[in-house]
Amino acid sequence: MIRPLPSAFTERMQMLLKNEYDAFAASYEQPVSHGLRVNPLKIARERFLEITPFPLTPVPWCKNGFRYPEGARPGKHPYHSAGLYYLQEPSAMSAAECLEAQPGETILDLCAAPGGKSTQLAAALQGQGLLVANEIHPVRARALSENLERCGVRNAIVTNETPERLMERFPQFFDRILVDAPCSGEGMFRKLPEAIDEWSPEKVNECHRMQIEILDAAAAMLKPGGTLVYSTCTFAPLENEQSMVDFLERHPEFALTVLPNRAHFSSGIPQWGTPETPDLTQTARLWPHLLDGEGHFLARLQKSDEAKDIDSPKRKKEKRTAKSVPAGRKEAIAAWRSFADDALPRFSLPTDNDAAFVLFGEQLYFTPAPVVDVEGIKVLRVGLHLGTVKKNRLEPSHALALALTAEEAARTASYSADDPDLLRYLKGEALSREGANGWTLVTVDGYSIGWGKQTDGQLKNHYPKGLRWL
Repeated sequence: MIRPLPSAFTERMQMLLKNEYDAFAASYEQPVSHGLRVNPLKIARERFLEITPFPLTPVPWCKNGFRYPEGARPGKHPYHSAGLYYLQEPSAMSAAECLEAQPGETILDLCAAPGGKSTQLAAALQGQGLLVANEIHPVRARALSENLERCGVRNAIVTNETPERLMERFPQFFDRILVDAPCSGEGMFRKLPEAIDEWSPEKVNECHRMQIEILDAAAAMLKPGGTLVYSTCTFAPLENEQSMVDFLERHPEFALTVLPNRAHFSSGIPQWGTPETPDLTQTARLWPHLLDGEGHFLARLQKSDEAKDIDSPKRKKEKRTAKSVPAGRKEAIAAWRSFADDALPRFSLPTDNDAAFVLFGEQLYFTPAPVVDVEGIKVLRVGLHLGTVKKNRLEPSHALALALTAEEAARTASYSADDPDLLRYLKGEALSREGANGWTLVTVDGYSIGWGKQTDGQLKNHYPKGLRWL
């Protein structure tokens, strides 16, 4: 039994659910549903099912989603460190799936931390196009960046900005936008009991106001004809049906559309919007007493093809000085090419154009969108981090290792998941090993997990200190 639920919350839910309330309340006595989502950027679903050590059952609304039983510990397995899957509660897998991102598109995940939905969208893009993953809170933005790195994402820019600031920079820029909005968290009471202590009717009202502002910014950034998915993990009608009614009243260029996987969920409730809006039956509610997962709300909207000038602010003109080529940039690119010729003979970036390489201090990145102007925007990651340039030599990054396949590397050190040497590697120890000298990609059962540097019978450890196993 979790801690007592707030009386204002239970009174409202009793009024809304009536005869269903007892079943709803009883769901809080049930165990939390645990899930993982296979990462197809690293491994095919079918292959993962062949090698997984965990008993899994499919999540019906997510093709790569699975539940695992209490007691399994997939977060403590080398496959997790290699980015073969992402741990994600089953209901939370629904929102990104509903966006139906397509390879080559430009996608925005506006409230992206900790990264579950961003990594899901990146997988749908299959390395093509651009994902902008934004998080307003700096600490959470760093966690978002780390999760994208672990999953081997090559084509993401991570920003740490307000929606309003992004709106000024990117009017009518994105093909699809996901708004997994900050909310009062009622749907997470079972999974995160601390959310109970943070809940109040005032917080519900505050979140509603915030959601409206975020949705307005998202509307301005979406291209005509584009798709917007709105999701929350709350039961409050004010944050769900009412947020949709308020949004549609201000944005007649948008219309609700049918959700994919709609058959697995309950309908939104038209009577819970004010005024009552029949189209709300096209939204969805995920109730914990009706499916194996936590509480969520989903809505999918399409922007009219004719909405060329509606609600689209002109980009703010900012004073810009002429850009100079950063000192050392040419040398950094040359260092990368020298490293790649030696260590990655079968790896190629989408373009070899110098404009796609970005140097921040000693850190060299490859950006998937060199034409996108991010000057003046807080950016944590402008694409794939290639490595650190030191004295015209490139020391490859952990992000690069995780983005590679074993076939792309000139030298690999291969270990099975249960090999004691792999555990020693993850703890940061050097390994005795014969092989050709040079940067060596370490793999677990054939999947990249980090770098080592082979030197005269020893594999020196370059697994990041902050990720090492205790």
